[in-house]
Amino acid sequence: MGFTEWWKRLVGRRSAEAKRPLEEIPFTVLDTELTGLDERRDDLVSIGALRMRGGLIRVGDTFQALVKPGAVLDGRTVVVHRITPSQLEGMPPIDEVLQPFLDYLEGTVLVGHCIALDLAFLNRDARRLAMTPIRNRAVDTLALYGWLRRRAAEHPAFSLEATAPSLFDLARAFEIHVEAAHSAIGDAYVTAQLLQRLLPFLAQAGIQDQAGLCRAGHPDRQLANLTASDGHQSF
Repeated sequence: MGFTEWWKRLVGRRSAEAKRPLEEIPFTVLDTELTGLDERRDDLVSIGALRMRGGLIRVGDTFQALVKPGAVLDGRTVVVHRITPSQLEGMPPIDEVLQPFLDYLEGTVLVGHCIALDLAFLNRDARRLAMTPIRNRAVDTLALYGWLRRRAAEHPAFSLEATAPSLFDLARAFEIHVEAAHSAIGDAYVTAQLLQRLLPFLAQAGIQDQAGLCRAGHPDRQLANLTASDGHQSF
């Protein structure tokens, strides 16, 4: 296949994906747990993800991994995610976990709450390991919430005082039961349920396809929140 034919196929595929209706979009909803929020010195300790198609959560299709970090776990972060150094002894390093996870993401739109932080750490390690960084389209549930809030969507959850509510603030507001807060797979499941709640409001507000969803929920809309002093509480 020549370059021109390859390029035409690529453009055609991306155009078809952009027009994909909400109920047909393949999602991977993900969350990570970290030793801290400093990308220069901290590391991943856990990855959790699950698949959705539109608003349907595929609870049997998940990815879970504990990761042995190079950085030191301190008491501040252990209190948040409850993963102790002893639990990580014998776990594989990110070098062995990342490629299977990248394979799991293939062909899906990524979803997370303040997902820019997760992607920053994942792509940092991908570059270090000479892997291709994540190129998937990505959607931030906090950005989607903010987009709907500015358009006065009709639900009490859109009247919260906090301008950038945490995942668990929104879970309470949308009456989502939380069983395993601050575990990667548990938070991914809560995020998936939050996306379920938001999709009908987005459709009512005129978002009908993947292109519109990705514009409304672009991760860059929430990058400023990543430097908040209470960062762990925000995610």
